[in-house]
Amino acid sequence: MTLPIFYRTATSTGRKPFTKAVLAVAAAGIVLAGCKAGQEETRVAGWSLVDPTQRHPIIVTQKPTTISLRVARGSSGLSPHQRAQIISFLERYRGAAVNDSRLVIEAPSGSPNEIASMQAVAEIRALMAQAGFDASSVNLEGVQAGGDPQAPIRVSFLRYVAEGPQCGHWPTDMGSTSGNAVYPNLGCSTQANLAAMVANPSDLVRPRSSTPRSGERDGTVWEKYVKGESTVSQKSGDERVQVKGSN
Repeated sequence: MTLPIFYRTATSTGRKPFTKAVLAVAAAGIVLAGCKAGQEETRVAGWSLVDPTQRHPIIVTQKPTTISLRVARGSSGLSPHQRAQIISFLERYRGAAVNDSRLVIEAPSGSPNEIASMQAVAEIRALMAQAGFDASSVNLEGVQAGGDPQAPIRVSFLRYVAEGPQCGHWPTDMGSTSGNAVYPNLGCSTQANLAAMVANPSDLVRPRSSTPRSGERDGTVWEKYVKGESTVSQKSGDERVQVKGSN
């Protein structure tokens, strides 16, 4: 069947061509519907996604993790509770394994507690240095207080978060699969469980870096191999299996 070809013509008004185009698309749809009448639905390879990772992808994003500390005007540094909060926050940073994310300290500027906040910031940076954080991995930023007389100090970092797909989509009857195609919900629960259980979502984005392997044992084995000696490690008498004879 030959389908008509519609062209958009230029006119003095902007609405007529759009109307003609809509009518043309509608007419083409009617013609196509007439062509499909009485024909069995077919499936072409590549039209439907089979891989569950593509059908139900896991979305990995970066979201900030923040702690806020309010320092009163005239105070000298952090309170013992606030020091414990900072130490716990740094442990969370290490546990999140986000080595590519910097620690950001936002200090209030122009507020009545600005001087006290700067003393607290110096103490925060000292705690970070004691925990092994290099000064180059910490950013200090000034933030306008916005009229808050006791503006907080905020410490934050970006962590990876994995969001799984929404499962439970059953638009078709699984008992009627004449086309032998995968059902829409196939693999969704596996992807959702993986997103919920992964300890470090950044592993879904890229592999972790590794340290160089130790080559001492390789050199020893190679020297023995060249000399024609046995490359098996020697074991002490306690490590050897003792076999007793039968009575």
